[in-house]
Amino acid sequence: MKLIRIVLFIFFIVWFLSDGVLSLLVDWTWFEAINHLELFSTRIWTQALLWIGTFAAVFAFLFVNLRFASSVASIDLRRLQDQMVDIEISVDNTKYILVGLRWLAMVFPAFIFANVVSDQWLYCLAFLEPVSFGQTDTLFGLDYSFYVFQLPMMDLFVAILKSISILTLIIVAAQSFVRDVLLGTNGSQLHPKAQSHLSLLGAWTVLLFGVEWFLERYNLLFTKDGVVWGAGYADVSARIPAYWIMIGVSVIVVIVLLESARRKEYRLSTIALTGYVVTRILVVGIWPSIVQDYMVEPNELEVEKPFLKQNISATRFAYALDRISVEPFEASYDLSMEDIQNNPLTINNVRVWDDRPLLTTYGQLQEIRTYYDFKDVDIDRYQINGELRQVMLSARELNYNNVSNQAKSWINEHFQYTHGYGLTMSPVNLVTEEGLPSLFIKDIPPENNIGFTIDRPEVYYGEMTDSYVVVGGTVKEFDYPQGDKNVYTNYAGTGGVSVGGLWHKLLFAWHFGDVEMLLSNYIEEESKILFHREITDRIEKLAPFLYYDSDPYLVLSEGRMVWILDAYTVTNDIPYSEPVGANRFNYIRNSVKVVVDAYNGSVDFYVAEDQDPLIQVYQQIFPKTFKSMDKLPADLLSHLRYPVDFFEIQSQMYRAYHMMDETVFYNKEDMWGLPKELYAGQEQRMDAYYLIMKLPGEEEAEFVLLLPFVPMGKDNMISWLAARSDAPNYGSLVLYQFPKQKLIYGPRQIEARIDQDPEISKQITLWSQSGSRVVRGNLLVIPIGNSLVYVEPLYLQSESGQLPELKRVIVAYDNRIAMETNLSKSLLAVFGEELAAVTKDILKRETKAEVGNSLEASPALAISGDWIVFVEQANQALEEATEAQKQGNWAEYGQKLEVLTKNLERLKELSTEKEPSLKEESEELIKENEEQ
Repeated sequence: MKLIRIVLFIFFIVWFLSDGVLSLLVDWTWFEAINHLELFSTRIWTQALLWIGTFAAVFAFLFVNLRFASSVASIDLRRLQDQMVDIEISVDNTKYILVGLRWLAMVFPAFIFANVVSDQWLYCLAFLEPVSFGQTDTLFGLDYSFYVFQLPMMDLFVAILKSISILTLIIVAAQSFVRDVLLGTNGSQLHPKAQSHLSLLGAWTVLLFGVEWFLERYNLLFTKDGVVWGAGYADVSARIPAYWIMIGVSVIVVIVLLESARRKEYRLSTIALTGYVVTRILVVGIWPSIVQDYMVEPNELEVEKPFLKQNISATRFAYALDRISVEPFEASYDLSMEDIQNNPLTINNVRVWDDRPLLTTYGQLQEIRTYYDFKDVDIDRYQINGELRQVMLSARELNYNNVSNQAKSWINEHFQYTHGYGLTMSPVNLVTEEGLPSLFIKDIPPENNIGFTIDRPEVYYGEMTDSYVVVGGTVKEFDYPQGDKNVYTNYAGTGGVSVGGLWHKLLFAWHFGDVEMLLSNYIEEESKILFHREITDRIEKLAPFLYYDSDPYLVLSEGRMVWILDAYTVTNDIPYSEPVGANRFNYIRNSVKVVVDAYNGSVDFYVAEDQDPLIQVYQQIFPKTFKSMDKLPADLLSHLRYPVDFFEIQSQMYRAYHMMDETVFYNKEDMWGLPKELYAGQEQRMDAYYLIMKLPGEEEAEFVLLLPFVPMGKDNMISWLAARSDAPNYGSLVLYQFPKQKLIYGPRQIEARIDQDPEISKQITLWSQSGSRVVRGNLLVIPIGNSLVYVEPLYLQSESGQLPELKRVIVAYDNRIAMETNLSKSLLAVFGEELAAVTKDILKRETKAEVGNSLEASPALAISGDWIVFVEQANQALEEATEAQKQGNWAEYGQKLEVLTKNLERLKELSTEKEPSLKEESEELIKENEEQ
């Protein structure tokens, strides 16, 4: 029986250790294969040292104390058995049980605490290499680095020591109670040595409580009591003094306990411990509450002002809100057609396609086969035919779940259906006659009409690649369908881990729980296994200490498809800063750009904000991992964008923290909100959106992330925030603030005006009654010059949800609203309707035939043959302008209108010489033309 127990115990230990060792071996081979072994080895060696050191220290502390407690007097096993008459256990077995319990009491806590400490490996490394933030708190005058890099480890260290001490105290007290009281080996009293031992342990524990009170002063900077995040008036006036009192009381109790142990007199110990508890209730629990209720709340603004100032300053720093520059924006209503002409890149890149209906349309038009899928739609910009164009694109990934049940097998899942293929790209503004997106890149193999090359369209690493695949075996991989046949390929990339040898087969068969891998004849010596292929999972496996954006986006780079994912450094240890999000962090920087090759799976980390102290610490810990931004390929640099998640967090915090005055902040007099809009009939908060536009005062259009603000509880707009994405201004944020005395329509108000328009309402109602539903897309607020134009697309979709079609585009400006079949017509209806009517009228009246017929009737017309020439040129210019307008080419449209204006000027000159009435008419036409 004893031998069986020993064998089982050894088997359990071996199994437990082998499971961990094999997992480490799998990770080691994977990290090494993608050239990031540093991330693995640094963590593992640090964790190993911390685990061993903590386990040894905790075990030694428990061993010494339990050994001493056992040496005081042994337990009378026979008397113990007499107390346990209902349990038939021999004296020898009772002895084994007690010994086993003692070892368990030493090993199990040591194991638990070792795991806890080893999990904090990064904090331990950062503790040794802190980097200054250049910011100090006003209460203690310490650099933020103390709170971020050092205080957490101090708190952990003291908490573990305190927990071990309390646990040891409980175990020793329980053993002494059973031995001396229950069994009565010392006259139903604790043995004097046991009492001394407990007094010493108690003194050590109370001393740790005193240290904890000392550190707790610093932790007040991260709490909220009242209106202030961080220490407030009650904390400074009552809690911190109370903590000092508790430190003093702790020292007194320690002295009393030590003296009691020396004198073997323990009555004072009981009094001292009772006094400690009473003092804590009075000075820590009651005193600060009295100060808060009777001194702070009646005079809250006055007494909390200095702390509010620190709260505002720290929060603005923590979320980089102090980098936002504020500019006035007049929001005038004098926008003209000339302003439209002067912003061709903005007009040519207005997004009339929303990602949700476009994703459905991509799926219907471009998935090609059921096993292909588009996860989401990304927004980016490319130079196409010499012009900056905003586009939407999505990778065509392979979704094995959509493979027919008849075709599902282990071979197909892991050997044949290994990758997706290609992508779909379309401009944000172009629509076919059927109301579908005009595709720049489409089909399989990828075809495009914009001069792009796609050398590696295979998608082995993406957003839906959640299973492992084996490449380089005897089985050909399915590449793409071609008519009734399929094209097959062999992986030629650098990704993957060797799986050809017997040892590797055994390792990965165990890891994935697939016996088939071990038995398969399709795996050869050169075969490799690709796993952790899903982008976010892959990166988080490499660097779990970073916080990642929710949306990796696809970039076509020099014929290859790559993914870019924004990574953030975060902490919740910035004094006085208000926390945000589910993780409750109170500091964030977009410090890293991660690039993942969709074919090879290579991962590169580029430091985007090298002034961030957190990323500087990570660079010190992992010097080979993080690359400087100047090593980022130049073609990728032009595709970096300000991340939406970071921008949303900043916008959320800026709603309150744009208020710098403490009184205004306290009263929330100028609290902002985020606007609401209608989408598919449902009211929702407006999301930030990308736009190519020319910022006020700038000469060139650029890629901008934009979001309006409204006053809290109201719908009119008060400002809009722009984040710039193009070099050399990447990362700059500008807030454009409207005059407070002027009404600027917000998105919800524009939606209401659209609802109230009789023609638009009538058309929407008519469509909704014909077995289809109208989906109103995202309303875009588009700044042009010093004015705002509102654009909203309208989609028509069958009740079954098939193939949304863009049917109308609504444009609103000032008091004008138009709904036409495309953006160009809507803009013309709003800004160019009068101009078009005027020019058409004059040309109708002044054609060559009419002029010829009028020469005899009106001598004033017989002034020169030039008159007819100018009319012909004006007529041609109008026709060419109309054609350019249909194609959405606003640059050419503006040029042709300029030609038209010049011809009208010439007509004016002729009429000045020959006919005053014609002069007046020409001047009126030119004036109207300029106004439009």
